[in-house]
Amino acid sequence: MAATEAKAVSGSAAIVADSPDSSTLGEAQTLPHEARASLLESGEDFEMLDQEEEDDEDDDDISDLPPLEDAGNKKKEEKPDESGAGSSRSRDTQSRDPDRDRERTEEWLEVLGNGMLKMKTLVAGKGEDTRPKKGQDVKVHLRTMLEDGTTVEEDPSLSFTLGDGDVIQALDICVHLMELEEKALIYTDAKYAYASLGCPSPAVPPNASLSLEVQLLEVKPAPDLELLLPREKMELASRKRERGNVYYQRGEFVYAITSYGIALQVAESSSKVDSTLDEDAGLLDVKVKCLNNMAAAQLKLEHYEAALKSCTSVLDHQPDNIKALFRKGKVLALQGEYSEAIGILKKALKLEPSSKTIHAELSKVMKKRLEQRGVEQAMYKKMLGNPSGSSSIGHEQRARPSWSLSWKWLFGATAVAIGGVALSVVIAARN
Repeated sequence: MAATEAKAVSGSAAIVADSPDSSTLGEAQTLPHEARASLLESGEDFEMLDQEEEDDEDDDDISDLPPLEDAGNKKKEEKPDESGAGSSRSRDTQSRDPDRDRERTEEWLEVLGNGMLKMKTLVAGKGEDTRPKKGQDVKVHLRTMLEDGTTVEEDPSLSFTLGDGDVIQALDICVHLMELEEKALIYTDAKYAYASLGCPSPAVPPNASLSLEVQLLEVKPAPDLELLLPREKMELASRKRERGNVYYQRGEFVYAITSYGIALQVAESSSKVDSTLDEDAGLLDVKVKCLNNMAAAQLKLEHYEAALKSCTSVLDHQPDNIKALFRKGKVLALQGEYSEAIGILKKALKLEPSSKTIHAELSKVMKKRLEQRGVEQAMYKKMLGNPSGSSSIGHEQRARPSWSLSWKWLFGATAVAIGGVALSVVIAARN
């Protein structure tokens, strides 16, 4: 998530949101264990797939403001040099406003109005009409410093897509306000940097405020996805997915889902370039990994319908995808659909009998189904006025009718006999 974590986007750090889907662990591996959102906590990490993914080498790859009006500066004629840069410098001179430049270099700009993100121009840029727009690719020179002035990292050529979440929020927001060739100093609270987790690379402690010295070097349009070669498209989609993995490991699941969504847009985009069957299979593999990782993040957020949709999309392409089967079964169980969940989990277990994770989940779901049936039976009894109790009474009544009738007749006959004898004695006594 850091300014320099964009390097992870360029392929240097692949963090495992869905650990079976990534073969490299990168910088998130060094996060404290308690700070990481491990899939093992939710039973979503399959040991039997680790080796398979380690062998997969390809997996290493994942305001507009109106133009500044002329302040009336006199045009200065410049003799073009041999490279033709003279006319460019002339236009740059015309677009600069000395008063505006002086004001910007003397004052801090409250970016969000809460005192937690501020920026100050050190060297003025080429004018407001050169500000980058969301979706454009930018290149900056970045120096990251702690509050005591210690430089933790410097990158002279950091590239990222503006608004895609490729870097920390402070950098993403402030570069949007910068002009081409402008140099600025940014102060950011930890909230818009590495928050309470900090970062191992660059070495930023938890809850650390940062100062970023940034110069905007280049602005260019994002590549046309339709014109990208299949290999380039796979690399771009993989970089975006790996960025989502960084967010996942930090527990920032909303940002993770956003990055996975961008990766899916790249992988699913139409193309005007011919591709081979192997390249199509590679793009499908990236798409499946994005959907699986997205389902994991959606489960963390308890967005069960969305997670179910992601799993179903994977299974539409790969009906025997174990991770998708496992997560779909888990989602259905969380929704109370125990019978359907058991069927899907049994299928996953049949495909991978050695998985202790699937065994444990299946046992848990079967136990819950038994509990559900017990509750249902108790509810039916209550609705029917305790039919089990009534039936038992009926059985007793049906089992005892001949005995109860015999005793009643015997008791009556005895009473009559005794009464007759008593009456005879009384009559005899009177006589």
